[in-house]
Amino acid sequence: MTGRLVLVATPIGNLDDLSPRAVASLAEADVVICEDTRRTGRLLERAGIGRRRMLVANEHTEAAAAAEVGRLLEGGATVAVVTDAGSPGISDPGERLVRVAVEGGHEVSAIPGPAAVIAALTVSGLPTQRFVMEGFLPRQGRERRDRLQEMAGERRTIVLYEAPHRLARTLGDLVAVLGPDRPVAISRELTKLHEETWRGLLTEALERSQAAEPRGEHVLVVAGAPPAAAPGDEQILAALAAHQAAGLDRRSAVAAVVAELSAPKRRVYALAHQTPPGQASDGTS
Repeated sequence: MTGRLVLVATPIGNLDDLSPRAVASLAEADVVICEDTRRTGRLLERAGIGRRRMLVANEHTEAAAAAEVGRLLEGGATVAVVTDAGSPGISDPGERLVRVAVEGGHEVSAIPGPAAVIAALTVSGLPTQRFVMEGFLPRQGRERRDRLQEMAGERRTIVLYEAPHRLARTLGDLVAVLGPDRPVAISRELTKLHEETWRGLLTEALERSQAAEPRGEHVLVVAGAPPAAAPGDEQILAALAAHQAAGLDRRSAVAAVVAELSAPKRRVYALAHQTPPGQASDGTS
């Protein structure tokens, strides 16, 4: 038998954001996979859905829950997956459950809805056509340092999640690695009564977080790295000279400098064929 796994987005704050399709899918499910049975139970009750069998899949139990979900799907069950808030699989459990369903040849579908990453991105005022979702940064160590270094040169808009008690530390790290003048928008309590979005520079955001204790879950939307400054003529000529001194002919040196400095080929070619004052061209092409 073939089962069906349905990922159901749930409200990130305002309970009125639970869509009619989400309600219908939860009502039709044989089993609901959730992070917290009490919280999900209240959501089902508010939606007018009767008691459902519920299983817990959180960051500690998702691996074990995935095996049980596989058995349920093999038995032909319709399994709905929810998290405490937002879309399953986005910085929340769900990814492993989908993998098990796909590997077992079962149908997987999603009931789209609230997602903090999209809500914060669209109100940020920063470019939205290309973005990267970083979620929560590693807490410490080399993994955190490496991730921050990768972000330093990222040209796309960056979206991060952060808990209030770690906000100042993360902003401090961002200032140190990305620079103080990178634009940022910080949203908190999205869709709730005290929803707020602040916009400014990373250094200003750090000062603000240190001046008053942050409250609520935060989404940081950080501008991507600015384009690298175009190389000047002197830099291009020096690079050409270095490559030719290393034994490359003029044509190969031009190709090497174009790749190395991301400089326009026509410009590098023109500079390479300039005749130095008092020196005749060697005729090499």
